[in-house]
Amino acid sequence: MDDVAAVFKAYDVRGLVPEELDAGLTRSIGGAFARLVRSEEPGTTSVVVARDMRPSGGELSAAFTDGITALGLDVVDIGLASTDMLYFASGHLGTPGAVFTASHNPAGYNGIKMCLSGARPIGIDTGLGAMRDDVLAGPGDSDVAADAARTGTVTTVDLLDGFADHVRSFVDVPALRPLRVVADTANGMGGLVVPAVFDALPFDLEVLFAELDGTFPNHPADPMQPENLVDLRERVLATGADVGLAFDGDADRVFLVDELGQPVSGTLTTALVARSVLRREPGATIVHNLICGSVVPEVIAEGGGHAVRTRVGHSFIKAVMAHEGAAFGGEHSGHYYFRDNWRADSGLIAALTVLEELSASGGTLSELLEPFDRYAASGEINARVEDPAAVIERVAQHYAGSPQDRLDGLTVEPGGWWFNLRPSNTEPLLRLNLEAADAGSCAARVAEVRTLIDGAG
Repeated sequence: MDDVAAVFKAYDVRGLVPEELDAGLTRSIGGAFARLVRSEEPGTTSVVVARDMRPSGGELSAAFTDGITALGLDVVDIGLASTDMLYFASGHLGTPGAVFTASHNPAGYNGIKMCLSGARPIGIDTGLGAMRDDVLAGPGDSDVAADAARTGTVTTVDLLDGFADHVRSFVDVPALRPLRVVADTANGMGGLVVPAVFDALPFDLEVLFAELDGTFPNHPADPMQPENLVDLRERVLATGADVGLAFDGDADRVFLVDELGQPVSGTLTTALVARSVLRREPGATIVHNLICGSVVPEVIAEGGGHAVRTRVGHSFIKAVMAHEGAAFGGEHSGHYYFRDNWRADSGLIAALTVLEELSASGGTLSELLEPFDRYAASGEINARVEDPAAVIERVAQHYAGSPQDRLDGLTVEPGGWWFNLRPSNTEPLLRLNLEAADAGSCAARVAEVRTLIDGAG
């Protein structure tokens, strides 16, 4: 039972295949999802299902589909898709949805990201917890009755062109310049969706590792790690490209590389997109997670917007966006959310927004971002420890004299610098993010906090 419960994370299902997640368990999860849909949306008759390029995706999505149709709901199968394409399908068709993906995790993993109709998020407190308990309890008499009454059907639909049109609708296509763009899709779903979106745009696009291969033969599909940007940085410099785009495995996140081959943080991208949104919607509310750098709320205030700080994770940030009526939300981890995309995240929409801003500027990406480069940041530093909660408490005690909050993990603001230390929602790690006035101060403070973490571990 503990093993089954362990695959239900804060905002998705994820585990090793088949050790933690196999066809039998996935079929049960499909049934639990169908029951959740019936409970939350009684009039719903169908569910959209998609998968990424991982080798286990076909078997697992088929089992999940069986679990849904056994309870009388129909399945619309859109086949291979990025996560943001699944959200588009959910919003466009007005149905709940699920995509099989483990995002940036290694090849041995798979998982399920799910949503209700209109891409409304499902997290541990908004459906996933109930599904977990449902799976652990096993099927009841009502399921047998539903089985006997009707078995749902499966239809296949191609939504790639419609998705590409939707993404392009967020920018003024005639205003785009013929920029040279290199995209590293890391053998992930970007290899399908990036060319489809860029096909009708004036950019000179080169795609690295475009082949869909869930074994990730070239490098891991985690663009947050600097070592996974090496190929992209080299190619940008070698070709004189204006910008590099690095997508994760399910292509819902994007990271930028400027024309000098330098990685651009999710914080700076959030600030740039926020400024773009505020130019179109003066006074708009912008959501950012608590590990975005200080420049983000500063830029929002400078643009006349209203900044709202939230915890990390798509189900949380989408819920805050809905409550606040926010136009845009950004996460340091490369997730960017748009109200007019059913508040769902899309790396492609964010990428086109940046390219539109770059087109309008007439300069280089480094020049465009220079006004936002105000602080030094550590990037996300991961540490494995025996007892993450105990480490957090020990660090909190050390900084007991400084302002702290527990919105998500531990955030401390001693003055002139700040850091957040939180447990990963998807891996057995503590994640440290720290910001200071300059690189020297940042390095010194990182060493200070790391000593506490390592000593406590």
